[in-house]
Amino acid sequence: MADILEKQVGLLPGHAEQQDASKLSLPDDSAQVFFTDPPYYDAVPYADLSDLFYVWLKRALLGQHEVLFRTELTPKAEECIVDEVKGKDAAYFEKTMREVMSHGRRSLQPSGIGVLVFAHKSTAGWEAQLQAMIDAGWIITASWPIDTENASRLRAQASAVLASSIHIVCRPREKFDGSVRPDDIGDWRDVLQALPIRIHEWMPRLAEEGVVGADAIFACLGPALEIFSRYERVEKASGEVVLLKEYLEHVWAAVSREALSTIIFDADLSGYEPDARLTAMWLWTLSGGSTTENAGNTEEDEEEETPKGKAPSGFSLEYDAARKIAQGLGAHLEDLKSLVEIKGDQARLLPVSERTGFLFGKDQASAPEPAKRKKAKHQLDLFAELTQPGVAEQVWEEKTVTKRGETILDRVHQSMILFATGRGEALRRFLVDDGVGQESGFWKLSQALSALYPTGTSEKRWVDGVLARKKGLGL
Repeated sequence: MADILEKQVGLLPGHAEQQDASKLSLPDDSAQVFFTDPPYYDAVPYADLSDLFYVWLKRALLGQHEVLFRTELTPKAEECIVDEVKGKDAAYFEKTMREVMSHGRRSLQPSGIGVLVFAHKSTAGWEAQLQAMIDAGWIITASWPIDTENASRLRAQASAVLASSIHIVCRPREKFDGSVRPDDIGDWRDVLQALPIRIHEWMPRLAEEGVVGADAIFACLGPALEIFSRYERVEKASGEVVLLKEYLEHVWAAVSREALSTIIFDADLSGYEPDARLTAMWLWTLSGGSTTENAGNTEEDEEEETPKGKAPSGFSLEYDAARKIAQGLGAHLEDLKSLVEIKGDQARLLPVSERTGFLFGKDQASAPEPAKRKKAKHQLDLFAELTQPGVAEQVWEEKTVTKRGETILDRVHQSMILFATGRGEALRRFLVDDGVGQESGFWKLSQALSALYPTGTSEKRWVDGVLARKKGLGL
């Protein structure tokens, strides 16, 4: 790689040196590019993991690179990470990262550019990293996702993990002579007024590039943060300083509203209840990765249940990210217990099958259960064909609609369950006689959900089945 750079790009030979990034010894204004891939908050114990390779590299390179291998194991005392066991809390991470970013800005020319790679989906991790950058005197100008993550990895299944690493682009908040800019104070009202305009400009651009879901949400952070970080601080009319955490709440809200407007075209958002808006945004967020319905509906061997039981079905997001998206849409997760389940730091959008009791009453609360597959008996004959019995179709008890759902989403889910259970006549009465099919919002939301549910999921099949009945019923 070095030879290619020297011959093709014409660069002079470089110099590599191991240093503590928080004590960088480069001269002021000496670099043109500051590029770093910092530790991801509390996500990975880097130094501990490195020991596995360190001991073997030390043996293999015995007598070489003595400076790199002078310690028995990798150094850990000054590692920038959040690890409560080691006495390193969030404040330690922010302080150390602020020192690192300050040295990076100091050593960079005023016209230089900084790039920071970050792929941690935790909002706490993002806030800590961004706060450190702003405090260190950087203006965040853009952010762009580049595919770096294995979409088929176990961690990426049925959760809103990023499919990309977000590259945050920033510039020094300095004059061109290298001096620090004077005390810049932004007006909170002006910042809030500019935010939705900026998001509205960026979201279509991201969509054109195929950037959707969680990637698009985080990719909008850069343009949104430029409005905020161009000032040393932002103040309200009362003189109160606005914290980054408060501003990010408004960023999440602006991104959520803009994304939702692209899902339900020409729809009056005020006409949809919070549960419908949250469901659409939740599924849109998950669509950024290779997310499929969780394994909770797969067949299990009758005699081989795992100690932890079956994995829950549904669609999961980190709780804090889900909370912020919900808040931006005028919804509160705690008020939607029939739709969202919260456990620890995870929030799960319930599959339609688990809403049966709520939608049809406790007397019809049974959900579909796949038939158990009997454990096959292994043959002693090595060449004998090992066959397994087929799996029976899922069967639900018959459902009747005794009460229309209170929200449009509830009524869409009721119709999906009627279709899934083969209750054609009950579905006809529900859509025609009860007038549910006369609601324009019902069909618009159904179309949106059809586009949002992952291919191959039960929900996708059921809502498509309901949509297929529309024309035949004269609706």
